[in-house]
Amino acid sequence: MFIESISPQELEKLEFASFPGKIIVIDSVGAEFNRAIAYLRSQKVIGFDTETRPTFSASQPHYNVSLLQLSGPDRAYLFRLNKIGMHRRLCNLLASEKVIKVGAAIHDDIRGLQKLQHFVPAKFEDLQKMVWEWGIRDKAVKKMSAIILGFRISKTQQLSNWEAENLSESQCKYAATDAWVCREMYLRLMATEKNPLILEENKTI
Repeated sequence: MFIESISPQELEKLEFASFPGKIIVIDSVGAEFNRAIAYLRSQKVIGFDTETRPTFSASQPHYNVSLLQLSGPDRAYLFRLNKIGMHRRLCNLLASEKVIKVGAAIHDDIRGLQKLQHFVPAKFEDLQKMVWEWGIRDKAVKKMSAIILGFRISKTQQLSNWEAENLSESQCKYAATDAWVCREMYLRLMATEKNPLILEENKTI
């Protein structure tokens, strides 16, 4: 059974964790891209997230999705969409009925990807829409991962430049962790008995 909510003070006490596997940046379509698609298609469940270069003023342009992160248990692939575009094989993967893709607040992520190339999403799971069934009220990824997995993740790179010529090591670690942690939370929930918030409580979240 999970706690409903976690306070900032409780969160601060937890150890930091990040993706422990291999992170592969894909900035061209070739052999590494093909290996990425083959690996991701071989998984039953993958973590999903996107990053977009932030805008800090009204005079700045609004950018398209810069990065698509897809993670298995031991490999996370970071597809630099600002360099390779939304390839049809990526679209086919996101439309596949055979692979479950898990993210948080995925509606805007999917809509952003569809602006680059239309596809019909299939087998997506949104943790924000699921967690109430396990009695969890918090919806932020940082808080959900603390409640479900018992560790803290860093969000310091969230507003960094995702269209930089080269992504930094800390950017790559952040991006991989965000996708991976969604997969880990989903698997933990699936292995845990449900304990839903009662209807009246659920209406407030």
